[in-house]
Amino acid sequence: MMGEACGANHQDEQVVAVGRGISLAYEEIGAEDGEPLLLVAGLGQQLHSWPDAFCEVLAERGYRVVRFDNRDVGRSTHEDFRPAKFASMLVGRFPVGQYDLVDLAEDTVGLLDALGIESTHVVGVSMGGMIAQTVAARHPDRVRTLTSIMSTTGARRIGRPALSTLRLMGAAPPKTREAAIQRALMMFRHIGSHGFPMDEEWVSARAGRGWDRDPSSAGTGRQLGAIMKSGDRTPSLRSVAAPTLVIHGDRDRMVHPTGGAATVRAITGARLETITGMGHDLPKAAWPRLLDLIDDHARVTRSADARDTTAS
Repeated sequence: MMGEACGANHQDEQVVAVGRGISLAYEEIGAEDGEPLLLVAGLGQQLHSWPDAFCEVLAERGYRVVRFDNRDVGRSTHEDFRPAKFASMLVGRFPVGQYDLVDLAEDTVGLLDALGIESTHVVGVSMGGMIAQTVAARHPDRVRTLTSIMSTTGARRIGRPALSTLRLMGAAPPKTREAAIQRALMMFRHIGSHGFPMDEEWVSARAGRGWDRDPSSAGTGRQLGAIMKSGDRTPSLRSVAAPTLVIHGDRDRMVHPTGGAATVRAITGARLETITGMGHDLPKAAWPRLLDLIDDHARVTRSADARDTTAS
């Protein structure tokens, strides 16, 4: 099952200060001397949105996997200002204190500092892909490889959600654990991978665990504000030097596949892998390809490092 606990190398969740008054909750999976690999979660998603068993496979392949709660979700620091209404975001009006993707990227680098990780492979999904891209652009020495999954550049009219998806996103937040589970099932029946089986038990378990860790909803609105405030990041992505892999499903209703194509155009040397039938989730039936793509991409750099060491 997707929700199975990881093995003996799964360290307990911890919280660490990352600077500027922010603390992040994180978990490590795999040997401490493994190749560092950081997983960055998407909008409103907590660290366990990266399935335990998915992380365990990466650990078995030799990676020191780190997954964490971004600011404003889970057990990481929550801000206390009221998020802007979506209409206000569209015209660039944000409350005092609204952070952006650069701030979330700096949180991420602060986590690497706290864990003593000088450089790492960075894999981000959706908003996590935007954060990963920003880390790679601003801190090229910290990123060995970049893998951006179902994400975009922030360019207008690119990678936009379907209108039907926006309507679902605008629904009132759930007020009970059971309502949160039903909301998650409804959303992932819509944005999930229609070309692969949906594991409703996993979606329910993830939503329930998320409610137990953090029943608040305002943090998601503040994270959305960070995306909207950041605008078009295409110019900054020109400076990404890390080998970059972009993965996108052809049936994504949350971030249209044009977002993946724009990311490839923006980052020099990036390559695109399209997964037929995948939507805006990580379906278990697609894991073999996803894991191989992530691993193979990282191993290209590992092989190059080994050749450089041998040559010297």
